[in-house]
Amino acid sequence: MTLQLADKALNPPVMLAPMAGITDRPFRDLVTRFGAGMVVSEMVASQEMVQAKPGVRERAELSADVENTAVQLAGREAHWMAEAARQVADRGARVIDINMGCPAKKVTNGYSGSALLKTPDHALTLIEAVVEAVDVPVTLKTRLGWDDALLNAPDVARRAQDAGICMVTIHGRTRCQFYKGSADWHAIRAVKEAVSIPVIANGDILDSVTAETALSQSGADGVMVGRGAQGKPWLLAQICRDLYGAAAPEIPVGDDLIEMVRAHYQAMLTFYGTDLGLRVARKHLGWYMDEAGTPAALRRAVLTSRDPAEVLRLLCDAIITDAEAAA
Repeated sequence: MTLQLADKALNPPVMLAPMAGITDRPFRDLVTRFGAGMVVSEMVASQEMVQAKPGVRERAELSADVENTAVQLAGREAHWMAEAARQVADRGARVIDINMGCPAKKVTNGYSGSALLKTPDHALTLIEAVVEAVDVPVTLKTRLGWDDALLNAPDVARRAQDAGICMVTIHGRTRCQFYKGSADWHAIRAVKEAVSIPVIANGDILDSVTAETALSQSGADGVMVGRGAQGKPWLLAQICRDLYGAAAPEIPVGDDLIEMVRAHYQAMLTFYGTDLGLRVARKHLGWYMDEAGTPAALRRAVLTSRDPAEVLRLLCDAIITDAEAAA
């Protein structure tokens, strides 16, 4: 199944969600190599990016000119959102996504992210500014509403479509739910019925079964996978195969899995530098070891070592799965 975003074809419609501190360039590159319809950069604060504040541009190594990559921008002022959109478009961005879904207090306290659901008129000025600033497709990611008393995603999506948004992704929770409870995929159907542009379902999509259920309950045109891909960068490709008949990914096992994890670790050290890379890598190594069932003592040794050579050596044993060890 192919979705059309202006002149850009999205096939299959299975996307990697933006996750702060997780979907950096090394992880996006890895997911892309296995196969995904689109990957989305970490959320980039528009004003900080334009003003080139320390660390922001490094964090926003966007792969803007890489096929099937979208750049996500957040902010509360139309001027900065438009300027940031122009900058990333000039750097080759193929798609720009507007963040109206982040529930983090440090974002919503600044009247960005999902806080914009409380002020849809103001949110529309940001959308209009970005759409008018660039010639590339602009998409929107948001939630069902601020809380159970303000479930306004259908109206926001309808107005966003009228302003030129060409696709909307809905996380099936309100902002006040954060990530508690279960995503309500049924509720996404109201958004699908309100617009004619593609709608993507997000939230609690952990495998092909949940992806298929989310599509069935929501009527959405595709899915966006977030936390389910942690420690399983091939998951999106599996869903593409199972739901859309795409080529089956070669899921690494044994020595191939060890080498993939080691290569990902080294890519993070190269990208961030050794000191920061050691810290950033721990979460990813932890997820890989969760999947492998690594013994606690070995896991602790991997995650506390400050010597990259030692980590690489320990990973040879840490990434052996329970089944492989038994064999």
